[in-house]
Amino acid sequence: MEVTLNQHIEITPGVRSGKPRIAGTRMTVGDIATLYLRMGQSLDLIAGKYHLSLASVYAAMAYYYDHRDEIEQSIQDDEAFADALQSNYPSRLQAKLKESRGE
Repeated sequence: MEVTLNQHIEITPGVRSGKPRIAGTRMTVGDIATLYLRMGQSLDLIAGKYHLSLASVYAAMAYYYDHRDEIEQSIQDDEAFADALQSNYPSRLQAKLKESRGE
């Protein structure tokens, strides 16, 4: 029996912080899962929009379901990091827009 998931998903230290990703790209399994599960994009749409093979997108979702807890924790960690950055470094543009509206 041949296992083909390995040809679609790779983990490389130093590339996207060592997160599992579609081989030869910077798209992580978490990126695909977020687009599909949280944003409601179809796997066909994701494949076309990001110039990925449909097989690799399905492989990413298979990997996600095999490692769901780990991937979800990584997504939550990334969201917490982004929230912390946003609160520590507010947008100057947003501040100017609020100022111009008198808020």
